[in-house]
Amino acid sequence: MPNAIKGIMTIAVLFFAVIVAYGLVKSAPEPDKFTRAESTTSIRVLEVNRERVRLEVSSQGSVMPYKESELIPEVNGRVSWMSPNLLPGGYFAKDDVLLRIENSDYRSKVARSRATLSRSLAEEELARFELGRMEELVKKKLTSQSSLETVLRNHRIAQAVLQDSRIALEQAARDLQRTEIKAPYDGLVRSEKVDLGQYVSRGMGIASIYAAQYAEVRLPLADKQLAYLDLPLGHRGELAAEVAPEVLLFTDYGGKHYEWIGNLVRTEAEIDSKSRMVTAVVRVNNNDNVDQPDLPIGLFVNARIKGRWAEGVVTIPRAALRNQNKVLVVDKENRLHYRNVEILRFESDNVIVSDGLESGDVVNISPLQTIVEGMRVKPMLQSGSS
Repeated sequence: MPNAIKGIMTIAVLFFAVIVAYGLVKSAPEPDKFTRAESTTSIRVLEVNRERVRLEVSSQGSVMPYKESELIPEVNGRVSWMSPNLLPGGYFAKDDVLLRIENSDYRSKVARSRATLSRSLAEEELARFELGRMEELVKKKLTSQSSLETVLRNHRIAQAVLQDSRIALEQAARDLQRTEIKAPYDGLVRSEKVDLGQYVSRGMGIASIYAAQYAEVRLPLADKQLAYLDLPLGHRGELAAEVAPEVLLFTDYGGKHYEWIGNLVRTEAEIDSKSRMVTAVVRVNNNDNVDQPDLPIGLFVNARIKGRWAEGVVTIPRAALRNQNKVLVVDKENRLHYRNVEILRFESDNVIVSDGLESGDVVNISPLQTIVEGMRVKPMLQSGSS
């Protein structure tokens, strides 16, 4: 009996609670569907314009000599003098004497050759006189034709000996001149392999030098990058100055920032079979970069190559891109909508859009966590927008 009473009381309490809850709901004021304010999110936006943009291609490479030579003596002998600049890193100007070979033997040879030439001149002169005299005797029939032929042969021999003596003197003079090894151009010494007093032989390499005025940088480029440069595939020789793209080379070295301006002068003929990349060669004239030190050989540099012009494209920050090929555009009623765009290329901080956006479009550049198509926003125009 007590259990039955407890059950009846529980049911009564529950019934009373339901009645009270229903009354509260019925008595609550009904919300006004038409006056409720719609919440808005503040976002940063960019007004875009279609414009003409100069494309750029980036790469990296090491500096190499434009012209490099091996110094090789053309005569034998002992080294009698070396320039103080004939050491790694030493600078020299064109026609500077870099090394001298002991030349006493070569001066003696020149003197002997001159004496031989003087004797040959005298012998040729005597033979010529004898030939003239014999020709007069033959005309007067005072000697035989065979005698004339003998004198004529002797004159020809004297002429040949004279010619040989002249050649020998010229050779001796050249060899004497070659005992001084001169610089073929303005440059620097990369390495030297000779010491004072050392015997050097003809054809023996004694130093490696390279030109100072110019330097070159080899830059690997992917085939997609080549499309932005308008470089002719398989072009032979160097590009004409008016079509050679300008290149900015830059690096940080020793705590300082350096920049050099050069030109892409050629592409190498072969395509790397593994990487499928083409090597472009940039040449820098150190004389044109007067505010910078000469471009050091072996330095690793970054490069930005000026490419072709892209017409009617839009540049937006990478932050504006959604799902690789969409952006959020704000309409005239300040509502947000997705729009598909066609990407021409990605850059370090920006994206170049070739289709999908028009001048005057307002694009969201704020990171949004929750996005609802058509949601109302409060756009704030980004300062410095284009």
